[in-house]
Amino acid sequence: MSQSTPLDSEDLPTNTSNNEHFQSVVNRAVSRRGFFRTGLGLSAAAFMSGGLSGCIIEVNPKPPAGPLLGFTAIPTSTDDSVAVAPGYTATVFAPWGTPLFSTGAGSTWASDASDDAAAQARQVGDNHDGIHYFALNGSKEGLLVMNHEYVNTRHLFADGVSNSADDAYKAIHAHGVSVIHIKLNSGKWEIVIDSQYNRRITGDTPMLITGPAAGDALMKTSADASGTLVRGTLNNCGNGYTPWGTYLTCEENFNQYFGTRSGSDTRTTAQKRYGVSGQTTGYGWEEYIDRFDYAKEPNESNRFGWIVEIDPFDRHSTPKKRTALGRIKHENAAYTLTPDNHVVVYMGDDQANDYIYKFVSDGVYTKGNDRANANLLDSGKLYVARFNDGSTTGDFMGNGEWILLDKTANATLAADSSFASQAEVLIHTRLAADAVGATKMDRPEWVTVHPSTGEVYATLTNNSGRSVTDDANPRTANRYGQIVRWRETGGDAAALTFEWDIFVLAGNPNVYPDRSNLKSGSDNVTVDNTFNSPDGLAFDDAGRLWIETDGNYSNSGEYAGQGNNQMLCADPTTKEIRRFFTGPKECEITGVTFTPDSKTMFINIQHPGEGGNSNWPEGGSARPRSATIIITKNDGGVIGT
Repeated sequence: MSQSTPLDSEDLPTNTSNNEHFQSVVNRAVSRRGFFRTGLGLSAAAFMSGGLSGCIIEVNPKPPAGPLLGFTAIPTSTDDSVAVAPGYTATVFAPWGTPLFSTGAGSTWASDASDDAAAQARQVGDNHDGIHYFALNGSKEGLLVMNHEYVNTRHLFADGVSNSADDAYKAIHAHGVSVIHIKLNSGKWEIVIDSQYNRRITGDTPMLITGPAAGDALMKTSADASGTLVRGTLNNCGNGYTPWGTYLTCEENFNQYFGTRSGSDTRTTAQKRYGVSGQTTGYGWEEYIDRFDYAKEPNESNRFGWIVEIDPFDRHSTPKKRTALGRIKHENAAYTLTPDNHVVVYMGDDQANDYIYKFVSDGVYTKGNDRANANLLDSGKLYVARFNDGSTTGDFMGNGEWILLDKTANATLAADSSFASQAEVLIHTRLAADAVGATKMDRPEWVTVHPSTGEVYATLTNNSGRSVTDDANPRTANRYGQIVRWRETGGDAAALTFEWDIFVLAGNPNVYPDRSNLKSGSDNVTVDNTFNSPDGLAFDDAGRLWIETDGNYSNSGEYAGQGNNQMLCADPTTKEIRRFFTGPKECEITGVTFTPDSKTMFINIQHPGEGGNSNWPEGGSARPRSATIIITKNDGGVIGT
């Protein structure tokens, strides 16, 4: 959700452990002035120079000719419209409510939001987020699969309020995932209405619970005595995909849907750690649907907070919640392969003072054998990161280690009676990470892996609540965020140690022109590319790093001159950053994917007008709608060149 809202639960930490914060590690690693004013540690070229055999995913066949960033940067914007670099065209596509079928409920969209729950279950959902293109016919036809994170009640309903069971189910159906068959016809992308592939997966769609936590007592409810079948996926934020052609949707702030009308706060320690409300919720579903009242169904919330694997090519397939990857507020899931083809998935837990994780599969990926790969995410090792300072090879900013979250193999967890089994370690992943001393981070969001070097980048979007200062750490609050990166030891994504540095410290030199003030940002932040709260993050095949923001769009005070949220592009070697795209008022820019030829980019505009001050994309007095943006180069070339 946007960082400009008055209260964002992700900014409020639930982590009461004494684990060290990442900022303390940075403070000790090197003096701030020496670090941020000389290129964030050793030169970027040196950091990128190490050979990383075995970490390459099958992309990036050859580096681009000429400079990596081949477009002209654009200025900030406060308009209620989108803008893109010169020589490019941005087209609105598949906004909330778009029909996927020509007959039956939802075959038309009511612009006054009078559609009911049955209609919404067959239309594109609300608040588009993570997105991926799966090719059917190369770059001319494919499946566009996207998340729908949450709903804006003021826009979802004709009267702006939810006050019935049907309203509750309309909101539930506006969550989840859309699978949309699209085709390029005469240069224009169109939805293939009534396609066999078109599908809505919602907050009420039956799903299997698989992996080590399936069937555990903490996963059983009155409706599901087996603990293996759950209805729906909620708060689908970032995403991922697998080399065997499946989609990963990530459940983030699931806690906000669970509360109680009992009048008593009977939450467990785990429910508090995950942020479940002690009373009623803003959505109010607990009034109409018992499973959202934790006093009536204490285990239902345990069945959310997972990564869900979906086969987009089989409309009749059942999505699977893969419990081996742990239960956290998942932002996204970035995969890579080890030298011997084990699958590694990196994940961030998006809340102030929470952690970064990785999963390493027990089995190995076999190219072309989807049957053998189908359940690779059901068994493996889950780790949480500890970032350390100290001497490292090449004098980078620090080193780190991956701590195994295993009830048997980790002595700390083995001795901890609060975890009865490995299933409980996974269901209460946050508590397990607390117990083993993971490093608190400033809201870990998207993670992405460089396509040819294997270095891993993660956005730490902000943590404005930090107040501890000293001579080495003069910035009293991290309002702007940063991007951290690391290199696994030996170029092996399954390694237990790594080296890290900070790629960019966001800031605002418009407000803080004195470059000795850390609020101005690192040296690669200028008055021409200033931004706050990096969020979405992805590499293209050529190694360009695309950065999307979900920050404060007030364009005033600490954020003066930064305008609406935006998308930027960075060169990982030179660290140059240019602004490529700006969004309409009160939106977030999120999600990014490309056609295989890299000539079409898809991104999403989420929650335009969340504060009531946008009518995008239709304009006039129209109801604002989240939508996908299709970006193409006017000369038909590769995006970014």
